[in-house]
Amino acid sequence: MKDHATLKVQLHTRNRHRERYDFKLLVEYYPELAPFVLLNAYNNESIDFSDARAVKALNTALLRCYYDVIYWDIPDGYLCPPIPGRADYIHYVADLLAGSNNGIIPTGSTVRCFDVGVGANCVYPIIGIKEYGWSFIGSDVDEVSIVSANKIIIGNTCLKGSVECRLQTNNRYFFRGIVQHDDYFDISICNPPYNASLAEAQAGTIRKLSNLQKKKITKPVLNFGGKQSELCCDGGEERFIMEMIRESRDFSTSCLWFSTLVSKKETLDAVYYALEKAQAVDVKTIQMGQGNKITRIVAWTFLSKEKHQEWARKRFNS
Repeated sequence: MKDHATLKVQLHTRNRHRERYDFKLLVEYYPELAPFVLLNAYNNESIDFSDARAVKALNTALLRCYYDVIYWDIPDGYLCPPIPGRADYIHYVADLLAGSNNGIIPTGSTVRCFDVGVGANCVYPIIGIKEYGWSFIGSDVDEVSIVSANKIIIGNTCLKGSVECRLQTNNRYFFRGIVQHDDYFDISICNPPYNASLAEAQAGTIRKLSNLQKKKITKPVLNFGGKQSELCCDGGEERFIMEMIRESRDFSTSCLWFSTLVSKKETLDAVYYALEKAQAVDVKTIQMGQGNKITRIVAWTFLSKEKHQEWARKRFNS
């Protein structure tokens, strides 16, 4: 039995990163991580999470060690997401799909996931393919992100044939122009830009860095990176998610479950209102904890329980 003091118990029970990072193991897989490993205030090996280079090296090591990724890189300044949190999202939506499949998580490449905003890092497909063998369509409004994600796919045998990236040429749309008439998805996922402006994103970064370094920071250095389109949009996450919900209605029979991360608790009322207005048949809110931060997944479907059973018979049990 693991000592709870060494476990990140707020993470999903299937998350590979519930235990404290084994830096000796990670350095074996990615020696370039070694210069960034140091002893923290508790005399444990760690890295300086306020250092963007250290965060990127840690991500590379984690993806090599746990997800069989040989090549992984992102352009300077692009989002370098924390792997444990991304893994949590994938595991929780796997549980969601199990709820539509008599409690059994559907696996294999016939299970299709649509990643709205795949990013330059391609992390959600990497985790979903390793953990459950799913196939992915990833969209993005940023051409550089699509090029970067495709390089990652081409550079890894384990990803080839399982991920397709599509450029969204109209940033007003989420599904339109990407989801084709013969496309069917079992789940859509999205990590929306949370901030209404770059200034708001920078203010959040300053707070985060001040907490990490336990001193007042005045200059926003994005340790996890992120271009403006990845960090902010007009109206912030509330408007982004509400517009996605409205558009999802037009694709109600193309996707079993739609979902999105919701970072801010105060966004939930607007999200629930939009889902009620869109006439979602079922809505689920799944709370996740990552360190001191609480976030949640909101998932919705326009299909009845009977339609879910029919969907599972055709797609999960064939």
